[in-house]
Amino acid sequence: MKDDGRNHPFRDSQQDVAAAHRIPDTAQTRAPAYRLAFTDSDFMCREELRPVRLQLELLKPQMILDERGIESTIVMFGGARIPEPAKKDTARTKTLAELSSFYDEARKFARLMTERSMESYGREDVIVTGGGPGVMEAGNRGASDAGGSSIGLNIVLPHEQAPNEYVTPDLCFNFHYFAIRKMHFLMRAKAVCIFPGGFGTLDEMFESLTLIQTGRMRRVPFLLFGRSFWEKIINWEVLAEAGTISAEDLNLFQYVETAEEAVKIIGDWDHGC
Repeated sequence: MKDDGRNHPFRDSQQDVAAAHRIPDTAQTRAPAYRLAFTDSDFMCREELRPVRLQLELLKPQMILDERGIESTIVMFGGARIPEPAKKDTARTKTLAELSSFYDEARKFARLMTERSMESYGREDVIVTGGGPGVMEAGNRGASDAGGSSIGLNIVLPHEQAPNEYVTPDLCFNFHYFAIRKMHFLMRAKAVCIFPGGFGTLDEMFESLTLIQTGRMRRVPFLLFGRSFWEKIINWEVLAEAGTISAEDLNLFQYVETAEEAVKIIGDWDHGC
């Protein structure tokens, strides 16, 4: 039976929080020093409390995902500026308008993976994105199309917008620390799917590849959507020829063009093919 705190030898924290709001209004009770430490936002935001904030930011999503029984995720990284095809006329550049086809491919891929996820009652293969627009929106939208849940790992940025409307509300998280957010992207990852994108996408791609290359993360299907895009911006072979990476490191990822191709690779990987 779940412990509701009533049989615990110590007073429940929520009771003390409520009691603290009922105290008389005096000079002493108005003083910052009198506030309960864990409800004092000024105190919690002090430089010395950074280790505590890091721990809390790691624990909150971890506990919620554990309570939901989510055991594995399908990670989708991709550009926030890529519009859906119906809105490609609003794209900043001609290239972004052309890349809008990847919005639909991401949406389809997420739908197919979520249909598979629902076979495990949403415990396995749950779509996770950065929770924003563009490819991220397409991923959450595809999961919604299938009638399933998906995760959004948002982060506070000076120019960032609200989470996209397709993230499952109970699985919509907000982060201050990039490092903790990245950990949550990969802690349950069964596959990593990279769509065209900018600095953020490149950062996430290279960090994930480095973790696999160095053995700090188990090897999973690592799929780059759109060979022509990736080969224009990264000359992988030159890195291998220069010796800055090993030739076998080129086998850590593979190119795909379609959602169906990606789903097959992930399925075959699960079955050891």
